[in-house]
Amino acid sequence: MDLVRIIFAILLPPLGVFLQVGLGGQFWLNILLTLLGYIPGIIHAVWIIARR
Repeated sequence: MDLVRIIFAILLPPLGVFLQVGLGGQFWLNILLTLLGYIPGIIHAVWIIARR
């Protein structure tokens, strides 16, 4: 299942984080990072998925 989340994190970072943690603070932080730059959103999403 983590592989699917990582694929979603690369395609749409907030979706990958949502599947991992739900609508928490990390989700909203990832939306902000994705809006500021796509690459920071991907890095944050993969980090969240790999950490848990």
